Amino acid sequence: MRIVSWNCNGKFREKFKRIMIYDADVYIIQECENPSVISDEDYKKFASNSIWTGDNKNRGLGVFAKEDVCLTDKKWEDYCLRYFISCNINNEFNLIGVWAMRPYIEEYYVYQAIHKEKYDEKTVVIGDFNSNAIWDSSHGKRNHAAAVKELSEKGLVSAYHHLYKENQGEETVPTFYMYRKIVRSYHIDYCFIEPKRIHRMAIGRYEEWFDISDHMPVFIEF
Repeated sequence: MRIVSWNCNGKFREKFKRIMIYDADVYIIQECENPSVISDEDYKKFASNSIWTGDNKNRGLGVFAKEDVCLTDKKWEDYCLRYFISCNINNEFNLIGVWAMRPYIEEYYVYQAIHKEKYDEKTVVIGDFNSNAIWDSSHGKRNHAAAVKELSEKGLVSAYHHLYKENQGEETVPTFYMYRKIVRSYHIDYCFIEPKRIHRMAIGRYEEWFDISDHMPVFIEF
């Protein structure tokens, strides 16, 4: 199973063919258009097996799967938290797609607190959390470290930190370049998964992606 998460920085209908180089089974895309209101036929075909959520038709959160993937919307209540998609893949595991809005990790922490009894070792949580441990002091008890700790109690770890043997907040490979500047780089996109399931993962290189987005794709195979 191959999964890619990418904040496309808008206009995904013009960019989706670039991300298809990963040949993923499932794509979690932040800042993408609602395919049901877009006239582009190629985009509609790409999105024929998808789930989308958002308040702005041009910038929402989407999960896009290959035609042979059984994608089922679990419809876990979000209580106006933004933006999360709960779905099941091939009747095998639950996937939580994330695009956390202000106040960022606090939004995700509350969503996780509401639904964590449904999380188990087969759950995959992936997306743009807009968060890093370096900002914990700005978020009180609903901070990045607290969310990561609760995920670890469910047997889930950040694939990047597990493979690269780095601590939270000490990442050497960024996923986001503010204003697309190398000097304003941060690690804010994650995939949480049971460590034994990880086969390989990668983060897109700045040189390959900065022309179309300030975020780098996160690739995971398991």
